[in-house]
Amino acid sequence: MFGGLRANRTNRVQRTSPLAAVRTPPDAGVLSCRVLDPVDEPVTNAEFAVSDTTGRTVVSGGADPYGSFMTTVPAGEYRLAVSAEGFTPYRATVRVGENCLASLGEVTLQVAQPPELPAPGDWEIEPTHSSIAFTARHIGLARIHGRFNSFAGAVRIAEPMERSALHVVIDAATIDTGVRMRDDHLRSADFLDVLRFPTLEFYGDRFAHRGGTRWAVTGALSLHGVTRTVTLDTEYLGLGNGMEGEVRAACRASTELHRDDFTVSWQTMLARGIAVVGPSIRVDLDVQLVPKG
Repeated sequence: MFGGLRANRTNRVQRTSPLAAVRTPPDAGVLSCRVLDPVDEPVTNAEFAVSDTTGRTVVSGGADPYGSFMTTVPAGEYRLAVSAEGFTPYRATVRVGENCLASLGEVTLQVAQPPELPAPGDWEIEPTHSSIAFTARHIGLARIHGRFNSFAGAVRIAEPMERSALHVVIDAATIDTGVRMRDDHLRSADFLDVLRFPTLEFYGDRFAHRGGTRWAVTGALSLHGVTRTVTLDTEYLGLGNGMEGEVRAACRASTELHRDDFTVSWQTMLARGIAVVGPSIRVDLDVQLVPKG
């Protein structure tokens, strides 16, 4: 259910002309709104996007600490979308006049129902529709994007969900950045040293609900012969059905790794004149799970 307007539950636009406090170009007006939750508290993490009649985004951004935003746009008709984690999005159409304030007043976002959790039992990662990717910077300059092409994993879903466990094994030799020379270097003893450490492994045994669709999955990551505690910032996307009707669960997760934590020292390699990726690496996982067996 879309959030309604707190004042009168309609999309009526209030206009004042000329604007007393905001100076605008002669062909522009101002669009404003304040975003509240069902108990009339400001939604400080609300984000808004204003698009024109062709669907092109004209302006986007976040609300201020009071849940409000105000933006200047050329006069015309627009579609406004307001969203926030844990709430059902709000959408409205509004016309902004020249030298006018188009105010939607106070918009109330309704709490969204969280997606159904997967059933307790053993699930496994379906690799065809999953990916483990990473992003790094080349000595602080251009971004390098890569992925691991071979991995496997299993999740034991418990009741309650917080007692679940996760195990992922990655084939280190399958690292792929699209440049063969660079990939060979990353497999060498300077980086992953795949001959000595053929796999990366993650055991997650602490599932913490952060609200809405957000979870934190904390566990031990073993890389390059070193084990460190890592937390995956996870968004649960819900359940669906595959082409053959099988049940699937999906999620996205990310974390940031610091290579010095795993004894891969970029300072040492710079001193040796080796051009390398930067000291931190962002890891992004897109995962689909299917019931095991």
